[in-house]
Order: sequence, then structure tokens, then C-alpha cells
Amino acid sequence: MAETKRERETLGSRLGFILLSAGCAIGIGNVWRFPYITGQYGGGFFVLIYILFLLILGIPLLTMEYAVGRASRKSILPAFCTLEKPGTKWHLWGYIAMAGNYVLLFFYSVVSGWMLYYAYLMAAGTFTGKTTDEITGIFQHMMGSPKIQIVSMLIVVLMTAVICSIGLQKSVESVTKVMMVALLLIMVVLGIRSLSLPGGGEGFAFYLKPSLARAKEAGIFNVVYAALNQSFFTLSIGMGGMEIYGSYIGRDRSLLGEAVIVTGLDTFVAIVSGLIIFPACFAYGVQPDSGPSLIFQTLPLVFSHMAGGRVFGTAFFIFLFFASLSTMIGVFENDQAFLIDLVHMKRQKAGILNGIVIALCSVPCALGFNVWSAFQPLRPGNSIMDLEDFFVSDICLPVGSLIFALFCTVRFGWGFDHYLAEVNAGDGMKVPAKLSWYFKYVLPAIVAFLVVYGLISYFA
Repeated sequence: MAETKRERETLGSRLGFILLSAGCAIGIGNVWRFPYITGQYGGGFFVLIYILFLLILGIPLLTMEYAVGRASRKSILPAFCTLEKPGTKWHLWGYIAMAGNYVLLFFYSVVSGWMLYYAYLMAAGTFTGKTTDEITGIFQHMMGSPKIQIVSMLIVVLMTAVICSIGLQKSVESVTKVMMVALLLIMVVLGIRSLSLPGGGEGFAFYLKPSLARAKEAGIFNVVYAALNQSFFTLSIGMGGMEIYGSYIGRDRSLLGEAVIVTGLDTFVAIVSGLIIFPACFAYGVQPDSGPSLIFQTLPLVFSHMAGGRVFGTAFFIFLFFASLSTMIGVFENDQAFLIDLVHMKRQKAGILNGIVIALCSVPCALGFNVWSAFQPLRPGNSIMDLEDFFVSDICLPVGSLIFALFCTVRFGWGFDHYLAEVNAGDGMKVPAKLSWYFKYVLPAIVAFLVVYGLISYFA
């Protein structure tokens, strides 16, 4: 019996597509990694190099994911099956990409739970008047408590599953629109407040004033590689996270312009995050550090001594939670599409099943900081989260990006002509055909370098 063709859901507006894509790309790394490496590697000097690499690497790769999605109208595995030439095996990457999307949520749900929990603590005034040691103790208590870790994670997964189960337009799109607009407004208010602090100008200068001396101190090659690496990973390309949103939009707009807007929003969040963090730290004589210690120990100390710090700090952690929840929703929607496309499951049923799977499989990560902390994979000091992050960040994203780059340019893949026709369909900015040499040879070579050098650097 012939299978009845299912009508594919679509997004209701161009704004919804842009904000959903940006929400999927914007994550915690924009907040705690980008500002730190910007300050460390020469401020505005680093930002200029970073933007250059976004233009020549990030945006072209993003258009490739969008093009594959829009041309196929399917999620990543069936998309490759639809577009690949007979007898080729490009679709095999789809299985690994699907696994990567699930594994990402196994640890991102835990991290999102931290943001939600800290927003609650900040609103409750827990940090008010606390010393450095006491604030460190609060962080250690959270990390060492299986109950806090698991309950916070379950709340996040439940929220995500409910939003993604109701419908693409009436829930996923509408909720993300409101959340992303609120995120951007909160960021602007926080940035203005931070810059207005006494001594905040020093933090601004350290952050964005170009400093060739600091760049030379860090090493010019290290600066260039850090900018290249950040521009590559910031858009979360390679696992189909952006491809799925390409499959939900029409052909009235060309894809290059959409990719530029989404990349611009992602960059805006990254840069403004630094405008929130650096002036506040410098105003209170706190040297910003990298990673979770900055977010969960240094900044609560700053907020605890700031006039209106309880409100300021609560808004900051709500902003962080929105940033992480937008990624959760974006990736969870990809998991929804897998079940809808491959086994024709109803959206609500897919949401329940995905919610259960992600909740259960997130427990090991939550326990990896306490009862299972003795398990240290890959190398000493690692946690279960590090193992999961390695699979996603060092395998799935770079290798997947290389596969997309090759699939869209080589003749035994989808081919550059097909890619060019799809990416340029509709009104807006166009990819010039005369740049075929760059897309076919230079772009894959850059991504291949990142794959190999990244793996060598990780284990070295």
C-alpha cells in the first residue's frame, strides 16, 4: 500500500526562523568563553579576526546546512538520503549526527539546570552579604548534591519537552520569539547598567580596545587559532541543528542574508555578554576568570556587593537560563523531527518519548560531579560531561561540518551547482558563482585542519 504523504510543518514567519536559528546557536559558551578569550587575546584585535573568520568560514557553512534542509524538507538523515547520488553513503553521517543531538542534550540539560537554580538563589537573596568562601561553598554544594542536580535537570527537560510537544508554530516558534526578545532586552539593560558602574570604563577598555601587545604576549598564532576555533563552533554547525530550520522555511528569501542575520545576533550576544561581565568585574576589583568559576563564583560575589545587585544578578541568571533553554529547545526540536520524519510519530508522542529518554540519559552527567565522580574518562580530572562534550564538540561538530562542506561542493556529493541554486533561490544576498574555487577547495581544507589540529591539541 502506498504511504500517505505527510504535510510538513512550517514556521509562521521569517522572524521565527531567524530567532529559532539564533536561539539554537546562542549558548553558554557565548557568555563564559567568548568574553574571556577576547580579553586574553587582545580585545578588539581578537574581535576583528573573529569576525573575519565568521565571514569566510561560519557563514558559508551555515548556508550549507540551511540549503540541505530547505532542498530536502527533511531532518539530517533523510535529507542526505534524498539529496545524495544513488550508491553513495553520505547518509551514514546522519546516524552519528542524530546521536550527537541527543548526547548534547544529555549534558546541556544539566548545565541549564544550574542556570535555573542560580536564578532562584539570586532572587531569594542567598548570595547577599556572603563572603568569597561562602559563595564557593554554595557552588560546591550544588555540584555535590545529586538531588539539586537531578531535580533542576528534570524541570528543564520537562519545560523543553512540553514546549516542543505542542506544535512548531503555536509553541516552539511563539515561545522562542518571546524568550529571545526578552533575552536581548535583558542583555541591553544589563550592559548599560554594568558600563555605568564606577570603574566600568577600565573593563570596557580591557575587553574591546585593540591591544597588539596582549595579542603578541598570547602568541599571534594562538590568537588566530582561537578566533578561527570560536568562529567555527559558535554557530553549532555539523549535526543538523541548523539544517532542520532550513527545512521549515520557504524559498522566498535567499539563504546567505538569513545566515548573516543569525550570525550577527549570535555575535551580538557574545560581545554584549562581555560588556556585562568585564566592567562589573573591574568596577569591583575582581579579575575575570574563565569557565564556570566566573559565572558561579566570581559574578555572584560582584552582585552581592553591588547596589541593586540582587535584581541585577537575578536578571543576569535569567538571561543565562534563556540562552541555554533556547539551545535546549532548538536541539530538542531536531530530535522531534527525527522521530516525525523517520517513524512518522505524532509530535506529542515524540515529545513524551524524547523527554523520557533525555531525562534518563542526563542522570549520569548529573551524578558525574558527585556520586560517580570517581569515573574520569579520557584523562584524569575529566567528568562524564567532559566525555559527552568531547563527542559533540570534538567529533560531531567539526567532522559534520567537513561532511557538509564536501557534500555541497564535490561532484559525487550533492554538488556545488545544486547548492548554489538552492542557496540563491529567493530575494536577498547571493553567493557568487565565481567563488566556487573557495567553496570547493579552501573551505574544506580549513575545516579539515580544525578537525585534525583540534583532536591533536585535545590529547596533547
